[in-house]
Amino acid sequence: MGNRAEQRREARGEDGSDMTKFYWVLGAVTVIGVAAVGYSMGAGGMGMAVSEPIELEGLDNMEALVEMAQGVTAGDPDAPITIVEFADYQCPGCGQFALVVKPQVDLNYVQTGKAKFVFYDLPLTQIHGNAFLAARSARCADDQGLFWEYQNVLFRNQPAWAVESDPIGSFVDYAETAGVDGSDFEACVKSDAHADVVSANMRLAYELGISGTPTIMVSQGRGMARRLNNFDFQSIREVVDGMLAEIEANPGG
Repeated sequence: MGNRAEQRREARGEDGSDMTKFYWVLGAVTVIGVAAVGYSMGAGGMGMAVSEPIELEGLDNMEALVEMAQGVTAGDPDAPITIVEFADYQCPGCGQFALVVKPQVDLNYVQTGKAKFVFYDLPLTQIHGNAFLAARSARCADDQGLFWEYQNVLFRNQPAWAVESDPIGSFVDYAETAGVDGSDFEACVKSDAHADVVSANMRLAYELGISGTPTIMVSQGRGMARRLNNFDFQSIREVVDGMLAEIEANPGG
C-alpha cells in the first residue's frame, strides 16, 4: 500500500511532480509582492489530537511551500478556469459560501467542465479554536474519498461544534452521516495526521497576503489569479464568464 500522501494525490487525480497546477499561486505572489509573514505555530491539542498548526521546515522556499501545501480539487483537472477558495470551517461566511454559493458554482461550472474548484485550509486559529481540528478531520475523511461529503456535514453543523470545548466526539459522530468508516476516521482525528498539510496551507495563505475567509480567487490557465472582493455567486459568475469569453475569443492564446 502506498503512503498516505500518495493516496491523497491519487484520490484527487493529482500528480505530485507536476507543478504547473500551482503556477497561479506563484504568479499571485509575484503580483502581490508580499513578504513572508511570520506567525506562531506550536504543537497542542486535545489528548493526542493535534489542534494547532505545527512547525514545518523549509517553508521559506516558495516552491517547497507550494509543493507541501495541498488543495482538494473537484472537477476536471484540465478545466480552463480554476476557482480557489481559502476557508475556515468555523467561519460563518465560509459556511454560507459552502452551503449556498458553492452548489451554484458546482452546477454551472464544475459539473459542466468549465472550471475546477480547489479548496485550501485557512483555519483562523487566533479566533477559532476548533477550526484547525475541523480541517484535519475533513482531511481524514478525504483519506476515504469523502472530503466534500464530510465538509458539508461540518458546515451544516457548524453552530453546534463551534462552541464545544472538545469537538472530537462530534467530529467522530459526523463520520457516519458522511458515510465515512468510523474506526479508521477516529484514529486519524486522534493523531497528528494532516497537520503538516493544513499548516502548510495556512503558511501559503499568509504568503499570498490572505488573512480573511472565505477568500475566492479565479485564474485562467497559467494566468495571474484574480482575487474577488465578494464571494457571492454573481461576483464569481461575472469573472468566470469574462475569462471564458476571452478563451473563446482567443482559442490559441
